[in-house]
Order: sequence, then structure tokens, then C-alpha cells
Amino acid sequence: METVEHHGRTTAYRSVTGEGESATVLYVHGSASTHALWSQQYAPSGPASSAAALDLSGHGASEDIDTAPGEATLTSYVDDVVAVAEATDATVLVGNSLGGAVALATVLRRAVPLDGLVLAGSGAKLPVVQTLRDDLAADFEAAVSFLHGEDMLFHDPPERAREHSIETMRAVGQSVTRRDFETCHRFDVRDRLDTVDVPTLALCGEHDRLTPPSYHETLAEEIPRGRCETVPDAAHLAMVERPVRFNDAVATFLRDIEPTPSP
Repeated sequence: METVEHHGRTTAYRSVTGEGESATVLYVHGSASTHALWSQQYAPSGPASSAAALDLSGHGASEDIDTAPGEATLTSYVDDVVAVAEATDATVLVGNSLGGAVALATVLRRAVPLDGLVLAGSGAKLPVVQTLRDDLAADFEAAVSFLHGEDMLFHDPPERAREHSIETMRAVGQSVTRRDFETCHRFDVRDRLDTVDVPTLALCGEHDRLTPPSYHETLAEEIPRGRCETVPDAAHLAMVERPVRFNDAVATFLRDIEPTPSP
């Protein structure tokens, strides 16, 4: 793992640098996850020859933050993304779920120059059902079970993928996981989508019940240069369940966008 120091803390990330002229992609994981979510994307065989994936604060190898859920946490996560984007020269963000909210917030705050945005299993508003919020506060194992129920995180994954997801969520822990989901619940930029000024792909698993296809259709309709695509036979974590289809969609998007001219 590589690290970058910023705002008095250390953020960890993993990167690969390949041949070619394609943009460098930075992958941003969602709630209760880590950079490893993207292991089939930031590999040399992924959609971009050069890529990075970070651990948001309090996840994986990155130092934690002491922030309340909502705007303070979102701002800290945006700072993480900007620091790694600058360290790796990334110009495309790919965010899943909460990571999509962080990526959207980064664009809306114009915090770093970007050529493109992929919002995978995400939305402009990310409400969390009360049952899950209650379990995250009082019964963490019930929350883990809920999230790994039918067509939530997964549709029909390899058993090892499901087990790894559960292990990761437990390792991230109840406090950070709850902070993540509560930050999602407070996120709402529906009234600002028309100001998103980069090409955007909204990429959704066909069976995703956490952020259903309608969320992504709205993103594509309201973002001026937005488009929508569905990954069949997948739910919220399409990049894990159907990596080939997911990677093909991202690779096609990358070929279609125009890079920022070099100074």
C-alpha cells in the first residue's frame, strides 16, 4: 500500500501504472468496504491501464477521523479522494454507493480537475431504510445479515465473494459502518445535478434493491452529459459479481470521453 499525508492524517491507497494514453482512474468504495472491493478493476487487466483505489478514512489501512455523520464526514472523505487523486494524477472517479456520493460531491465542489465520473450503485439521494439504521445502532450482526440478503449487496455471487464482504464489514466495524450509512442517509444533491459538468456514466446492477435502476435513470436524465447502463445478473456490487461486464462498460466509457488537454 502507498500513503499520502493530508489534513493531519494518512490515507492509504493501492495503484498500478501501465502503458498507454488513457486517463488514470481512481476507485472509491462504499459503506463498510475498502479498496479491495475494486481488486478486479484496478488490476492491469482492468478498464484503465493506470488506476488507483483508496481506503477512505477509518477503513482498511487509512487513519480514522472524528466526525459526525453527514456533511462533516462527507467533507473528510472528499479530502481523502482529492489527496489521492492529486498523488496519482487521476482524472476519472469511479464511486460505488457512498463512494458515488463522495465522487459527486468532489465534482460539485470542483475540488480536483476531472475528465469523467462513473456512479456505480449510487444516486443523487441515498435514503437508508429505518430498519437498517436501527440495526446499525443496536444489532450490528442483524445489519450485516440484512445487507447480505437477497438482491441487496449481491444477486447470485460466488460464495467466497459473499464471505469476504461479510469479513470486511466486520473488520470496518459497527461505528464506522453506521457513520457511513448515516452519511448516505443525509446525502441529497438532486437539485444540483444539472451543474455536474463532466461526462458521467450511471452504472447499475439489474437487481439492485439498495440503489435501484430508477436512481441511475434519474442521474442520466438530470446530468447534462449523463448516460445510464445496466449490468445484468447483478445487484449493488456489480463490480464483484459481474466484473467482465462491469469493466467492459467502464472501458467503453473511458474510450468515449475526451481527456483534459495537457498544459
